[in-house]
Amino acid sequence: MGFRVIHKYLVAALFVAGISSPLAAQNVRTGIEAWQHADYSAAVRIWRPLAEKGDVDAQFNLGQAYRMGRGVPTNLAAAQTWFERAAAKGHLDAATTLGLMLFENGDRPAGIRWLRQAADRGEPRALLVYGTALFNGDGVTKDPILGYALVSRAAAQGLPPAQATLEQLNEILPVEARKQALRIAMVKAKSAPPPTSRPARPAKPVEMAAAKPLKPSSTTAPPARQAIAASAGSDGGWRIQLGAFSQRGGAETLFRKLAPSLGGKQPVYISAGPVTRLQVGPYASKAAASAACGALHGQPCFPVPSR
Repeated sequence: MGFRVIHKYLVAALFVAGISSPLAAQNVRTGIEAWQHADYSAAVRIWRPLAEKGDVDAQFNLGQAYRMGRGVPTNLAAAQTWFERAAAKGHLDAATTLGLMLFENGDRPAGIRWLRQAADRGEPRALLVYGTALFNGDGVTKDPILGYALVSRAAAQGLPPAQATLEQLNEILPVEARKQALRIAMVKAKSAPPPTSRPARPAKPVEMAAAKPLKPSSTTAPPARQAIAASAGSDGGWRIQLGAFSQRGGAETLFRKLAPSLGGKQPVYISAGPVTRLQVGPYASKAAASAACGALHGQPCFPVPSR
């Protein structure tokens, strides 16, 4: 299907779990308060001994500190270690963040394993990433219907990138397939535990609660349809869209593969929230763009206005 997404997503809260000692809980909260006041070094000092004693929230928070380079030097290996320790004990955000980090950094099989576990528990970011991986066959056996079902569950939880992704998938997957996928989604949603189903402690972090986007330069999706490459030019009002990808490299690879069949038309790479769309043009009319799609023999493709 050629549609790829990865995943720079925010969640509303870190669902706190771990040891029940009131002192330990207070120390975790104290570290969060220090973090919220930008005293990152103090937060790390508070969390480290708790993490070493096995507190999953402190482990997750310490992993975040290493991932973002706050209070400690950026160290993704250390971040991975702390996330793995927390995730192995059932910490949902740790499993999701670890999966996203591994997936983004090229270890997709390991990333998918953690994301699948989090998706099975209903975590929306994991549902989106794992669902689009299934839709694409990206590191897993391709299953567009199940992929659509998972993305729809993420969208139903109000995750904006999932809602945007679902709109684009609606342009690709036939109506009957979408209906089948939604039936699957309903069954899975009923059988899955809610994302918050972990033993709770009173404190709920705020800033550390949010799984920050994997690119530290941004915490929100960029404006949709922001052009990041050459435009199609002014001599035609139409392009063809060939897919959307989690990384621009995927779009570039597909263009190189299809270029011999595109008659010298030029690629346009468009940032649309968490994805990069590959469009090619210009074409003088919608009919010409449709004909170009037809000549690609099975490659997902549809005409789009160039402006």
